[in-house]
Order: sequence, then structure tokens, then C-alpha cells
Amino acid sequence: MDKLGRILIIDDETMVTQTLKMLLGLEGYSNVTTFNDTKEALAYIKKNEVDLIISDFIMPSMNGIDFLSEAKKIQHDITSILLTGYADKQNAIRAINEIGIFKYIEKPWDNANLIINIKNALTQTRLKKELDIKIKELEIANEKLENYSKDLELTVQERTRELSTTNSKLNAIITNCADGIVLFDKELKITGLNNAAIELFGEQKDTILSKNLFELIVSEKKHPTLKELASEKSTFLRNYSLINYNKDIKIPIEISIAPVIDDINNFFIAVIRDVTYQKETQRLRDDFISTLAHDLRTPLLATISGLDFILDKSLGDITQKQSDLFCAMKKSSEDMLGLVNALLEVYRYEAGKNYLCKTKFDIIKLTNECEQELSPLLKKSKIKFKINKKSDELFINADKNEIRRVIINLIGNAIKHSQNCDLITVSIIQKEKDLIYEVKDNGIGISENDCKKLFNRFSQGTNTKRSSSTGLGLYLARQIIEAHSGKIYVNSKINKGSTFTFELKNSINDCKVIL
Repeated sequence: MDKLGRILIIDDETMVTQTLKMLLGLEGYSNVTTFNDTKEALAYIKKNEVDLIISDFIMPSMNGIDFLSEAKKIQHDITSILLTGYADKQNAIRAINEIGIFKYIEKPWDNANLIINIKNALTQTRLKKELDIKIKELEIANEKLENYSKDLELTVQERTRELSTTNSKLNAIITNCADGIVLFDKELKITGLNNAAIELFGEQKDTILSKNLFELIVSEKKHPTLKELASEKSTFLRNYSLINYNKDIKIPIEISIAPVIDDINNFFIAVIRDVTYQKETQRLRDDFISTLAHDLRTPLLATISGLDFILDKSLGDITQKQSDLFCAMKKSSEDMLGLVNALLEVYRYEAGKNYLCKTKFDIIKLTNECEQELSPLLKKSKIKFKINKKSDELFINADKNEIRRVIINLIGNAIKHSQNCDLITVSIIQKEKDLIYEVKDNGIGISENDCKKLFNRFSQGTNTKRSSSTGLGLYLARQIIEAHSGKIYVNSKINKGSTFTFELKNSINDCKVIL
């Protein structure tokens, strides 16, 4: 690689330059230029890159030291070898110190020694150039690093300002939030709270800190475990009360709890909302509905009884048109009475005034009874009915009348939303001690958005089509199943049907009881 180096030879004697060029050519150095005049050599150096100069010391127009000095000014990284006589040895040493020549060689020289020095000189030039390149690259990298450091510093400052602003806003929100905000650790001990929470508890902040949160709130239900709180993204607790010892009162609250997990700390945040006003409003509303429903039942029953007297001709003969009209009036009155009764049942469950009367009964027999009760509707709609069961009997412990109400509602809805010649399938499944009861139809189906609110009060199952139902049937079914500590849900797809399922935990009883 170094034999490709560009070599310039300057000597006032032509024989010397030609001899050196021939010698270098024999050694494989092909890029050799010779001059006998220093001005011509300097002019060449100005226009061409040179790696090594071999210069004589004694020359008529300019001595070798001055020539090499001028050449260094043009190309600072040129490596130089000075050819001197024995008498010029002191000048050569001075040249080494002043202009930094690589080597001085006394005349007459040894060819082998000269070639070795030329090879070493070219190697030095190459290394110097490579070093210059690396230095430039390093300078560029340093410049970029400095710019990056400046940009990073500005970015950090900007992000710090943004973070500080965000923290200030967040602290302001937490401090002034109307709801109580409580932080607690894995031991359920309170580690922080805002002003609203302090006011709810009615104690000094220092007194509240380190207390167990679930010792300050009470409920008839079992408190969630730490494992349950940590496994959920968020936990919502209803029907809880907070004890305010300062005012000696229980404040009805709702609590939303979420785990906060990072690399340093694992803790929980609880948002506590005082629902005293909502509870009172709900109580007044429910009392109004209850009173209204009770007051409506008597005139409705009287109307239905009166229409029965007319229709059975106890009060005299009536025409067919009159009979049709009175039948329609009776049907409307019965529908309204059903709505009133449903409202009363809903009120009783929400007010906690409806108590379950659990007995042991055969759920398969009850399903057959419900099928018989709904058989007129099944025949009218030409819908087939099938029960999937593994045995002829399956006894459970539950409120028979309330479970009947749920089954009638689910099968009735399936009939209502099915087409002629469709099939309704009831599957009664035993899973250890748990009962899984499914009602499947091939009807119009329910959208995903509607499924989410299907079991809410007054929900009619769809946003796209107005239903004639009250919207209380499935809500009441949910209340009944949840009163049994069970759950009810639906899986549905548009135009592919729906499957309503309720589960009763630990309800299956091995004892067979005939009621």
C-alpha cells in the first residue's frame, strides 16, 4: 500500500535524481517525480499532493533546509528526508529540530538503508494522514456531541418546565377535588389523602395516616382482599359507608380503587364519593314509585274485575264488537297491572325489602312447567322448544318463585325476538355444585353496545327499534340472580341470535325433596 505513495526528489544534479528514481523503480515505487530546480519543485507541490520529499542539502538557488521549510508551509503533513554530506551533519541536525525532517542520510548512502528509510517515511505519512482524518472525524463528532448536549439540555429544561407545570396542575386538581382521594399501600395503610378526604373522615390528617382504610369504611358485604384489588385494573365498591367519628355519623359512599404499579413503589389510589344526596333522591323517587304503584293497583284490579263481569255477561248480553273492545281494555289493564307489579318488585329488591324464601326443588321440572305456561305463545309463533340436560332431575336450593320469574322472562324474550320455525334451546348444566342455565335463540340478536346496558333499568334491548316492553324484566332478573349471589349475562350477535345465561354458585343440592 505504501509503495503507491507519491515521492518527490529534488537535487541540482540530474544524475542523482535519475539514479534515485531508477533505484525506487526497481523496488516497486512507481509514483516518483524528480526536479533539479527548487522553484519548479515548489510550484509542483502547490498543485499536487506529495507524501515524501527527498531533498539534497546543497543546491544553488535554495538550500535543502529552506526548501523543506517552504514545502512544509504548503503541505504540512509531508514527510522529509535530507541528503547531506558529512560536513553538513550539524545543519541536518538543526533541520530535524527546526522543521521536523524525518531523517537525514549522509552521502554516499547505502541503498538498502535508503530504501528502509523511504519505506518508514511513507508509513509515517500514511499514519499521519489517517490520524488527521480521525482527528477531523473526532472534531466533527465532538461538535455534534456538543450540539446534541445543548439540544438535550434545552429539551430537559423544557420537559422539566412541562413536568413542573403538569405536577402543579395535578396537585391543584387533587387538592381541590370535590371527591376524597386516598393513597394506601399493600398493607392497606393510608399514606396520603386530599382535603376532601380529610373532611369526610372528620379527623386531623396526622391521625388518619397509617390507619387501615377498611377499618374506616363499613359494609354488609365482605371487603375485597388485597389479591382481588391488585388483580383488577379498577374495583368499584357500592353500598359502603364511611364512619365520621367527629360528627358521629355514617356517610354513604361509593369507592373506586385502582392499583398503581411502577418500578419503585406499588400502591393503590381510592376515589371516595359522598352519595348522601343521591341516596336521598333515590329514596324519595322509590318511595314515590312505591306509593304510586300501590295506589294504582286497586283501581286497576277493580277495572279488570268489572270488565270480567261484562265479558262473562253477568250484567247482560253484549255484542261482538263490544266484546272485542272490552277484551282490548282488559288486556291493556292487565299489562298496566304487570308494569305496576314489576315496579313494586324492583322497589322491594332495591330497598332490600324483598327476602328470598329458599327451598329445594327440581330445576328441570320447573323448566317444564314454564314451557307449559308459555306453550300458547310457542304454538302461536310456531317456535320449537328443546331442553338439553344430562339427567331427568337436578335439585337446587333457591327461591323457586323468583327463579320461575327469571326463567319465564328469559324464555318469553326469546320467543318475542325469534322468527317462525325458529328453535329455542334451554341448557341446564351442572358444574360441580354450581348451576349454569342457558336460554339460546336464533333471533335478531343484540348489538355489542346494547348488550352493555341490557340489564339496566328501563332498557329495552335495542337503540334501533322501539320495543313495547317495560324494560324492567331483565333488570328485575338481574336483581333476583344477584340476590342469590349469582350472575347473569348475555352473548349475542346481530342476526345470529342470543344466549342468556345465569349462574348460581353452590346451589345444587344432592337431596331430592318433593314439594
